[in-house]
Amino acid sequence: MKSFAIAAGALAVAAFAWHAAPSFAETARRVPAPAADLAASADATTATAVFAGGCFWGVQGVFQRVEGVSNALSGYAGGEARTARYNEVGSGRTGHAEAVRISYDPRKVSYGKLLQIYFSVAHDPTELNRQGPDTGPQYRSTVFAENAEQARIANAYIAQLNQARTFGKPLATTVEMAKSFYAAEDYHQDYLTLHPNQPYIAINDLPKIDDLKKLFPESYKATPSLVRAAKAS
Repeated sequence: MKSFAIAAGALAVAAFAWHAAPSFAETARRVPAPAADLAASADATTATAVFAGGCFWGVQGVFQRVEGVSNALSGYAGGEARTARYNEVGSGRTGHAEAVRISYDPRKVSYGKLLQIYFSVAHDPTELNRQGPDTGPQYRSTVFAENAEQARIANAYIAQLNQARTFGKPLATTVEMAKSFYAAEDYHQDYLTLHPNQPYIAINDLPKIDDLKKLFPESYKATPSLVRAAKAS
């Protein structure tokens, strides 16, 4: 469905999609914070986290609006470099997931807080190999841990949420390690901000921004950290 949305189409088709397509936007909730978090180093000014939770347009849009995040880059993780291309990833046979690499200041926002936002508003972690209208393993819910400590925190948090039955059913989120991240094509970057009236974005992704503002007012920033702005600076 997202591939159709990205293709050039007649305005009539887009208008029909806007009025007739059902909303697949996930129900957001502010889940409890993780009981364990990464300790911030006194001299660390930047760190990275990689999350996959369905279409990267919406996940990127959410984290671009989180205080302490300096950059959120859409891309692919889980597969090989030679298949890290949108058309191939869309086949569901590359091992890749659409993912977002988040660069953040650990003095301003913790890894645990990013995970809390990820599970609360960025996607529905109970859906297996799908998010909303998009289906396939490329849309899986996965934390791509960059080291053993991130993996430990993520696994502990998943266990915490499952034990509390926060979602009423088990999370489908997996934790994968030692997987490289590859930036997506330029036309995918800042897609939510650049195309707010595109039906897919308006129906499935813009509600996530409203949820972030409502559920995490202390973490919300109105001006997103855009990839294009970072490249220009």
